[in-house]
Amino acid sequence: MTSIMAPTSRNILVTGGSGYIAVHTIVCLLEAGYDVTAVDNCHNSSPEGLKRVLEITKIDLNRTPNRLRFFQADMNDEEAFEEAFRNSPRFEACIHFAGLKAVGESVQKPLFYYENNIGLTLVLLNLMEKYDCRAIIFSSSATVYGAAEVPITEDSQVGVGITNPYGKTKYFIEEILKDYKKAQDLDKGEQPRRPFSCVILRYFNPVGAHPSGLIGEDPNGPPNNLMPYVAQVVVGRRDKLVVYGNDYQTKDGTGVRDYIHIMDLADGHVCALTYIQEGKSGYGKTSTFNLGSGTGYSVLEMVEAMKKASGKDIPVEMGPRREGDIAVCYADCSLAKKELGWVAHRSLDEMCRDLWNWQSKNPNGYVKSFTGGVADNIRFSVGRSHVSGVRQTSKPKILNEFDEVDTENGENVNQNILSASSSTRQQVSDKSMKPPPVPLETLEKSKELHATTLVDQPSMESK
Repeated sequence: MTSIMAPTSRNILVTGGSGYIAVHTIVCLLEAGYDVTAVDNCHNSSPEGLKRVLEITKIDLNRTPNRLRFFQADMNDEEAFEEAFRNSPRFEACIHFAGLKAVGESVQKPLFYYENNIGLTLVLLNLMEKYDCRAIIFSSSATVYGAAEVPITEDSQVGVGITNPYGKTKYFIEEILKDYKKAQDLDKGEQPRRPFSCVILRYFNPVGAHPSGLIGEDPNGPPNNLMPYVAQVVVGRRDKLVVYGNDYQTKDGTGVRDYIHIMDLADGHVCALTYIQEGKSGYGKTSTFNLGSGTGYSVLEMVEAMKKASGKDIPVEMGPRREGDIAVCYADCSLAKKELGWVAHRSLDEMCRDLWNWQSKNPNGYVKSFTGGVADNIRFSVGRSHVSGVRQTSKPKILNEFDEVDTENGENVNQNILSASSSTRQQVSDKSMKPPPVPLETLEKSKELHATTLVDQPSMESK
C-alpha cells in the first residue's frame, strides 16, 4: 500500500464505488487518511464489498461515521445522484469509475452504451460544477490506443482502430474532459476559483485481489475478463476455458497482455490525488498516465501461473480468433514513475496467489459468504432505475430502516420495507433529509435487487 497520507481530512467522491477496482481503491484511500463517499447502483457489483472494506481498514462507523458513505443511485438520474452531493461534505475530488463495460454487449447495444457512459459523465460534471468539486481522476482504458505499436506510451495514437463502442466511450469521455478543462481555464468569472485538475489513468489489465481475500472481482454472469473466468473454472463454476486464437505471432501463439495487480492499480489513484494537490506539479493541469506492469504475458502463461497458485488443473480448449482482438498489448509506464512516483511492484505470482485466495474463500463471490454487521451506519440513497435502456419513472427515494432479509430467497421477511423492486420501497418525501443509517448486510440478498447501470472496471479482453 502507498505510504502517502492525506495532509488533512478530505472527502473523495468515488463513482461506481462498489465495483472491483473501486473497493480496492477505497481501501487505499481510507488508509491514506481520506474520507470517501461512494455512489453506485450495483448493476454489476455488490455493496457487500464496502462492508468488507471496513473490516480490512478496521474503521468503526459508530465512532467515525464520516469515513465512508454509500449512496445507491443511478447517476443518469441527476436528482437521485445529487443526493450524494447534497448530503456529503464538499468533495475535494472525484474518482470516476462508473460505466458499463461489457465489450460484446456494447457492440450489440451501442446507443445504450453511449447514452449511459457518456450521459452519466455529463451529469457528473454538471454536479461537480454546481457543488464546486474542482478535480477529477478518470478511469480510462488501454482500449483507447486501438492496435498501437508496443510498448504503448501516453504519446501513442488514440481514437483510431478502437473496435467496440465501450472503448470508444472511454475515448470520447477523455475528449470531453479535456474540452471541459479548457473551458474552465477560459472562464475567469466574477469570483476567483481554484483551477480545475484532471488526471486520466489508462488501465491495462487489473487482476488479483486484496491479500486478505475479503474483496475481489465478482461479476454478474459469465466474466468478460480472462482471469476471473480462469478462477471460476478452477473452483468448478465453469467447465473449461476457451482460448480464442493460438496462431498469433507470439511466443506460444496466444494473445499477450499487460496484467497489473489490483492493489498496485489502486495505489496509483492515491498517487494521482497527491499529484493534483495545490503546490504539486499536476495542480490545475490535465495529465494522462498509463498504469500497467510494463510486461506482457500470454494467455497460456496466465493459465500456468494460476495452476501454480491453486495447485489445480485448468481444462483449456482452443477456439478461433475473435474479431477485433489484437496479438500483443503492453505498456510503457515510465511517465507514471517519473511524475507520480508510482510503479507496479507486485509479481505475476502474487497476482494469481491473491486471486486464488479470494476465489477459494469466496467460490460464489460475495453471495451469502459474509454476515458481519460492521457497516451499520453507511448511508444510502436510491434513485430511479435504468435497466436495459428503459428508464423507470419512480421518483428518487431515501432508504429508511430495513427489517430482516431472507438472504436465501432475496425477500424481506416482514414484507413491509424492502421488496424485490426499488419501485416499492418506502419514500421519504423530504428530499433535503439526510439518508438515515441503514444496515448494509440487508442488501447482500441479491445483486439483481437494485440492478441499474453502473459498473467499474474496463474489459480485459478488449486490450
